[in-house]
Amino acid sequence: MKVSDCPTTQVEVRIAARPAEVWSWLLDVDLPARFSSEFQGGGWVEGAEPGLGAQFRGRNSHPVAGEWETVSTVTGYEPERLFAWAVMDVTNPAASWRFELVPDGDGTILRQWAQIGPGPSNLTAIIGSMPEHEEEIVAMRLGELQGNMQKTVEGIKALVESGVHAV
Repeated sequence: MKVSDCPTTQVEVRIAARPAEVWSWLLDVDLPARFSSEFQGGGWVEGAEPGLGAQFRGRNSHPVAGEWETVSTVTGYEPERLFAWAVMDVTNPAASWRFELVPDGDGTILRQWAQIGPGPSNLTAIIGSMPEHEEEIVAMRLGELQGNMQKTVEGIKALVESGVHAV
């Protein structure tokens, strides 16, 4: 598996609430920082409101890659169904992400999906210094992402099911 393959990972959780009750939580782009060991926080770019083409900044920290900031652009926005974004360059993103809400009886399946590449990132710089280890590095990175994503969807589930309302 190489970055040029645009590898993906996905997690999901069932939430005992309808998609409308989950949706507002997804638009809080700072929320995953409560659960992720890497994502340190973010916010909408000044004047931006959630919607197609809107941008937000994110801050990250990783023991190997250090600290960095990105700007993401919303590439998919279907209220109560889909919230997706591309990191850095929309046409050649460093990564692509999305949350999907799928009605499930009286509840909702919340899915989080991520794709590495195809554009340049801290990961491609690290691989550039050890190209012979690209497959192991990509596999490790997917595992890190998946772990943080699982904590995020479980955290959102706990918040929604506790009856707390999104800000």
